[in-house]
Amino acid sequence: MHVQEPQNNIHTKTLLMTLGILFFMVVLVIASVPLYQMFCAATGIGGTTQTADYAPDANMISDREITVLFNADVNGKLPWYFKPVQRRVKVKIGEEALIFYKAVNNSDKPITGVATFNVTPFKTAYYFNKVECFCFTEQTLQPGEEVDMAVSFYIDPEFVLDEDVDEIKEMTLSYTFYPSDDYNKQFE
Repeated sequence: MHVQEPQNNIHTKTLLMTLGILFFMVVLVIASVPLYQMFCAATGIGGTTQTADYAPDANMISDREITVLFNADVNGKLPWYFKPVQRRVKVKIGEEALIFYKAVNNSDKPITGVATFNVTPFKTAYYFNKVECFCFTEQTLQPGEEVDMAVSFYIDPEFVLDEDVDEIKEMTLSYTFYPSDDYNKQFE
């Protein structure tokens, strides 16, 4: 004999199941940005670079050289001048390099900006390691203030062992500065 469930139990189960799925989707949306950022940082996907506390030992430096080009962009809402001091450097794989970008606040008030970055070709980003970078923190410039912003980096010695990057002779490190408020709204 088949016992029929009361109609209220079926509706309650359906409602609870729907709310559970909705809750799971909201949690997934909230967690997606940090999870995606962690995934990109771990894999270099999307041009995300690595960070390091220090460069490799001198005995890890290869004779192979690569040219690193530097690019700078500014979001239209940020009244800053922002350019690399040097457009390119040639470095040995494993050798630490120090370069600078120049930023000028062209407005009449203090403005805080934050830089996003990537490395192209994307398949090389995994090997690009930043030891020190202005992009790790928000930058506040006073009206008319001009600053040089340092980037210390090296290309991981394992780069020479990867056959997928054998043909690569140059890579580009690119930054875009945004007003801090606009940048933070993207991730709220």
